Amino acid sequence: QVSVLYFARSAELAGLRCETLSVPREITSLQLWEEIVKAHPRLAVIRDQVVFAVRQEYVLLGDQLLVLQPGDEVAIIPPISGG
Repeated sequence: QVSVLYFARSAELAGLRCETLSVPREITSLQLWEEIVKAHPRLAVIRDQVVFAVRQEYVLLGDQLLVLQPGDEVAIIPPISGG
């Protein structure tokens, strides 16, 4: 189980700021995104803009293998505009 943290637009789309999800211990970043979208289909609209942070390190969506530990934090960070 991992803690998923939602920020900005991802929190709006998911309808919550954090939750615990059960996912495989070894999973690619893209597979992890697909598991999260299964739980919150509305997140699919930000797929091409989102970045993960796993254990506070940025991870791009793709075939990078993640080895998750129970209690790891996964942050969903959509694009943030600013000026």
